[in-house]
Amino acid sequence: MTRLIMGALARLPLALLHAAGAALGWTIYGLSPTYRRHVRDNLAAAGLRDSRTRRGAIAGAGKMLVELPMVWLRPRADVLALVRAVHGLELVEAARAAGKGIVFLTPHLGCFEITAQVAADRFPITVLYRPPKLAWLQPLIEEGRGQDNVRLASADLAGIRRMLAALHRREAVGILPDQVPGEGEGEWIEFFGKPAYTMTFAARLARRADSVCLLAFGERLERGAGYAVHVRPLPAPEPGESGMRLLNRAVESLIRERPEQYLWGYNRYKTPRSAQPREDTGAAQ
Repeated sequence: MTRLIMGALARLPLALLHAAGAALGWTIYGLSPTYRRHVRDNLAAAGLRDSRTRRGAIAGAGKMLVELPMVWLRPRADVLALVRAVHGLELVEAARAAGKGIVFLTPHLGCFEITAQVAADRFPITVLYRPPKLAWLQPLIEEGRGQDNVRLASADLAGIRRMLAALHRREAVGILPDQVPGEGEGEWIEFFGKPAYTMTFAARLARRADSVCLLAFGERLERGAGYAVHVRPLPAPEPGESGMRLLNRAVESLIRERPEQYLWGYNRYKTPRSAQPREDTGAAQ
């Protein structure tokens, strides 16, 4: 039944999907006090207190949910037809020409799922993912994400080996750098002015001499007009800045380009089970 519903959603026009998604976003915001608190607190931590950004983020979260069936289940050619432009493609082409692997950092910004589809149209990409808590979602994720040229790597030792093997072959990998890692897989690093448990794996990949680290996100265009994919280079480090803080600062900069399309309701500052609270770690920023 779930597969049938998602298949039906996938066939709807994008403008209609986004209109329905905006309504869904406001419904979730109205019904969940916890989610509402996360949205407001996270926006405030980033210094974004204007109502326009908050309204856009509430609607955008719903759009993200309803566009997933379209990205996962439509033929790739149909999905790519909705991509109106790819900005920064020369960075990707330069890395490929130099024989480098590519580490794509794609935070929860805009339609982050579409970036892997754009990459897979050109070369293989291995995407790190954390299995969902709802078991019935697993086959849908495997069907939707694991299409031709998109390989899935679960967030465990076997998945990490798959990612490293892909880079060794000079292929691309994709990571959600703002996803809260499991206990023992991260450090407390500043993110929009607050300590956030941040994965160490992305920073390690970004330091590899055989690879190039790039930021990417799929911007939603107004009124369901499609998407524009943006690729950005990793900025130069500031004096004394750690590699992990550099990655968080780079993600912050990307988010500030279109803050209303970031998933502010995500509990970015939670403490994973068994992980030490920030005040007990003494981790450097």
